[in-house]
Amino acid sequence: RRRERHCRRRKARSWSCFAAETEGLGQVGILTRGMGSEKDEAAPRVAVIAKPLADSKLTKKIYKLIKRAAKAKQVKRGVKEVVKAIRKKNKGVVVLAGNISPIDVISHLPVLCEDADIPYIYVPSKEDLGAAAQTKRPTSCMLVLTEAAKKDNKMSGEDEKKFKEEYDTVLKKVKASEMVFSNPSTRQ
Repeated sequence: RRRERHCRRRKARSWSCFAAETEGLGQVGILTRGMGSEKDEAAPRVAVIAKPLADSKLTKKIYKLIKRAAKAKQVKRGVKEVVKAIRKKNKGVVVLAGNISPIDVISHLPVLCEDADIPYIYVPSKEDLGAAAQTKRPTSCMLVLTEAAKKDNKMSGEDEKKFKEEYDTVLKKVKASEMVFSNPSTRQ
């Protein structure tokens, strides 16, 4: 407990000081971030299964699209809402955060998306995903809908045109980065 307080007092972003102290004792230490350069500290840890992962350019476009969609209430946030929307056959693009811990919370979503023919992509940070949707809370996943859920929240003509244009470019790039799995029974 003393070591835990020591780490908190130093405002350590990880348990690296605890892990370093326990290595000599033969205990298993916990490392949530890499020890070393500042680059490691700035970059969020992305899960191994977070594929396809958007590059930085596509990530910025996705965040811009989410921001525009959030203003028109064309977004579903969180695992529960996204799963419900997928089961109700709503169409759009699913954006998943790659740094969710434990990743098992969202590991079933790619399977649901593939079954419903909905494109999905991972972005590196849950914090940035939540900020793009204009919330203070980090968000694990989002579904950007093609149309507003309620007819009352329609966009104006110019905003709708810009949204549709951004949505089409993001959709095209997400579909291009999709992973294709072949069925071994159909191969000859």
